[in-house]
Amino acid sequence: MLLSSDEVVAVLVTLCLLLVAAHGVGQLFVRLRQPRVIGEIAGGLLLGPTVLGAAAPGVQRQLFPTTGTTAAVLGAISQLGLLFLMFQAGQELRTTAGRRQRRTVGWVTGFGLLLPLGLGVAAALPLDAGHYSGPAGSRATFVLVFGIGTAVTSIPVISRIMLDLGILGTRFARTVLSVAVLEDLVLYVLLAVTLGLAQAGTAGPGGLIGLLGVTSPAAVWGLYVLGALALFAVFLARGGALYALLARGSARRDPTALRLTFLLAVVLCCVFLSVNPVFGALVAGISVARGQALLTRADPGLAEPGRVSQESVRHFSLAFFVPLYFAVVGLSLDLHRNLEVGFLAGFVAFGCLVKGGSVWLGARVAGEDRATALDLAVALNARGGPGIVLASVTLAAGVISEGFFTSLVLLSVLSSQLAGGWLRHTRPGGLPELPAAAPEARLAPEG
Repeated sequence: MLLSSDEVVAVLVTLCLLLVAAHGVGQLFVRLRQPRVIGEIAGGLLLGPTVLGAAAPGVQRQLFPTTGTTAAVLGAISQLGLLFLMFQAGQELRTTAGRRQRRTVGWVTGFGLLLPLGLGVAAALPLDAGHYSGPAGSRATFVLVFGIGTAVTSIPVISRIMLDLGILGTRFARTVLSVAVLEDLVLYVLLAVTLGLAQAGTAGPGGLIGLLGVTSPAAVWGLYVLGALALFAVFLARGGALYALLARGSARRDPTALRLTFLLAVVLCCVFLSVNPVFGALVAGISVARGQALLTRADPGLAEPGRVSQESVRHFSLAFFVPLYFAVVGLSLDLHRNLEVGFLAGFVAFGCLVKGGSVWLGARVAGEDRATALDLAVALNARGGPGIVLASVTLAAGVISEGFFTSLVLLSVLSSQLAGGWLRHTRPGGLPELPAAAPEARLAPEG
């Protein structure tokens, strides 16, 4: 269905304002040596009910309506932004720890993942789950989201901070990113299970489950969980080989089109399996990165077309789709109605202390000195993009309330700010560089 001229103008005005705000404030934050993603959210916040809505509510509602064509188009573009964000994250989910670091990575991952997750679940049990849950939520989903929110770590934010500091190639940076990769992979699987648990409580399952005619709540939940676990297991084990097989005929002609088609095909596979599409984008990114590596090993001449294709998709998504996604997150925040200061203060203090303390303990057990352990604790406390994805995906699925969504987003923002400020103060020069030939560790067997 074609849009009318007025509808086209309204959509273009909305997109233009959000892009200007996201890139403008994002660039300002970069100049202030702060994470760009925080600026993009702040740009949306300025145009949302928190700022523009308070100053000129009529103008804000007219420019950014919550219903109608403009809202539908903006929602679709924001969803595509989330998919491209997860696709890019998947391509970067590769551990880089050498043998000398694996002891630290193992202990820090164990302590920094299991302790915050367990303590987060325990802390959420006595809280009023009904107050913080959405229409599809339950006590089980609330405590799981609370635990994941306590344990999650941001790869994009912390890697950008370390890149700005010139320490991305150091032993410290490799340790941080290796731990973050392993933690986030486990937590994404757990989030997929949580969303499956929420979906099982809704009526009328679709996709494969609907075709099978399963109606028992326990069986429906089991199939949701099984679908999520099967998706990760199959694509982590064989996704790269599948992409390489598909790419052999088009790796030189049009690799960009293949990447995009593969992304959409895997997302549709998720929809059929009743798995949230964001996880399809994640495993598609992992598969493309591994498949490209297999192609390059077989034919080094394919390395440059693959790199150009990756950069083309990356540049456009980071220029358009991803900033709009983060700006819409800021646009959806209403701090006047949904900010609970007491809960936010307790949640931020608890999350930072538990996550940081667990990482510090793991680093000390691994034999790191106190200063390095403290730096690891602060760096891995940054939640950034993954924390915001957790908030937006669970809100869209009806798992959490707008108040809990607001607290999750602000925890991600504040913890990322803390990590950036701390590392700029303590590690302006980094640690000695690792040898260039340091071996890499894979997430899962490939080929």
